[in-house]
Amino acid sequence: MDILTQQLINGLVLGSMYALVALGYTMVYGVLNLINFAHGEVLMIGAMTSLSLLHLLEKIAPGLPGGVQLFIAIAGAIPVCVVVSIIIERVAYRRLRNAPRLAPLITAIGVSILLQTLAMMIWGRNPLPFPQVLPGEPLHFFGALITPTQILLLVLAAVAMSALAMLVQMTRLGRAMRAVAENPRVAALMGVDANRVIVYTFAIGAALAALAGVMWAANYASAQFAMGFTPGLKAFSAAVLGGIGNIYGAMLGGILLGLIESLGAGYIGELTGGFLGSHYQDIFAFIVLIIVLTVRPSGLMGERVADRS
Repeated sequence: MDILTQQLINGLVLGSMYALVALGYTMVYGVLNLINFAHGEVLMIGAMTSLSLLHLLEKIAPGLPGGVQLFIAIAGAIPVCVVVSIIIERVAYRRLRNAPRLAPLITAIGVSILLQTLAMMIWGRNPLPFPQVLPGEPLHFFGALITPTQILLLVLAAVAMSALAMLVQMTRLGRAMRAVAENPRVAALMGVDANRVIVYTFAIGAALAALAGVMWAANYASAQFAMGFTPGLKAFSAAVLGGIGNIYGAMLGGILLGLIESLGAGYIGELTGGFLGSHYQDIFAFIVLIIVLTVRPSGLMGERVADRS
């Protein structure tokens, strides 16, 4: 029972980070029918920016409490990621909205490589230790262990996802986003500025990715220029698993993917004597993804969307 509780905690922590990044993928796809493969690098920029801010705080204000330092790091990383994401949309994607789908896909991969290279030039190619600003002593929870960083991660992820759901369902911007996702031409005739909505969509997705990036680095105590590739790929898989274009599907897909990885690595790895342990945890998630998409290609909560003429 203790092992189950521990793996569930680990899965929820991992799945919460996947869900935050998957929301960026699914929101952009919902309004543009575009897969932004550079989104994982936005996570990386958030982590690296927060690392630089923490080092700066150590020099100018060494006595600040750890929680305050982390809050400042997150607050500083979010606007940087938002600006980067808006620039990506304006420079790389806007002129390709009516191009064949392969063109923006290739562009997204190119932007991803460009951002990785720039980050390597700025912060170097070696992994950098992320400062441990919160207490490292784990807490006992029903026989399992959970760190203060993981608790904060779960709380911030829950608050961020709840706020996004309320924004989409209850605000004027949310109605505009849903209108553009349904049919941008009709939305424009109704007075909705599609360009403005798309920019806000990229900005919100970038803010969530920045939060995920900071917490990812804090949880694993490390950051590097290529750290966004694997979480980005997993988050995209989570968005597809839940039903890309559906924000609740992205949340569900992210949590499920994290739980599948954790439980698969914990239990199946133990049954196989470590042969299929944590080093092969990606196998379990992608096997389930393949099975789900074979049975239900639109994902668990995917909806059939009318073709845009």
